[in-house]
Parts: sequence; C-alpha cells; structure tokens
Amino acid sequence: MPRTLETVSMTVSQADIDLYAELTDDFNPLHVDPTFAAATPMGGTIAHGTLSVNLIWQSLARTFGPAALDRFDLDIRFLKPLHAGGAIIAGGESLAGSPGRFGVWVKDAAGATLIAGQVALAGARPAPAAN
Repeated sequence: MPRTLETVSMTVSQADIDLYAELTDDFNPLHVDPTFAAATPMGGTIAHGTLSVNLIWQSLARTFGPAALDRFDLDIRFLKPLHAGGAIIAGGESLAGSPGRFGVWVKDAAGATLIAGQVALAGARPAPAAN
C-alpha cells in the first residue's frame, strides 16, 4: 500500500471554468461572469468546487487505477475558493493505522489548502506500473 498518492496539478483558466459550466449546466455568474464576480466579495470568477475535486479523483486513479473509484467513501471540506488563472495540486497521504484510508487535499500554488478531507477505498491496491 503506498504511503502517498500521486499528485496531479493544473492551472485553471476561465476557459476551463466556462467549459465545466457547460458540462455541469451550472452557469452561476460567480463562475462565468467576470464583471459580476468582480463586484462580489470574491473579487473575480472562481472555479466550481467540484472542478477541483476532480483532481482528487485523478490522483486516486493514477495511484490505484480507475477500478479503485468503484467503491469509496469521500469526506471533504471546501475551505477556500480557486480563482480563474490559479494553479492547484491535489494529492494525499495514508492515515497511520488505517489501511486504505488517506488524507486528501487540493492546494494552491502558495500551499494554501483549498479542499481537505479523507477517503476510504475498498480493496485498494496500487495501479500497475506503466510500460
């Protein structure tokens, strides 16, 4: 069982946010209207929280293979927003004494935690090495 999850990173552009809005049919102006969002306490558009959570799924799938996502229990908290143009990285560490349980996170480029929580995977095994 690995001690850490493979990290996954990306920079989230406004175009990424707009595409995600189309995919999810969530056109909240806080995500897709820069003029509106600039006048809010957020000071600009922010990514959908689930867009960032996707990097946790990618981290788990890269570490254990896609089948590991068939059965899981995810408990996370959204702590800070991700602004358009922001870089993020997701990963996690095994929880001592809890096989198949990992603390997971999404952090920004400065290291601030945007999302934090835990995941429990049923029957987790590392993904086979790529050839």
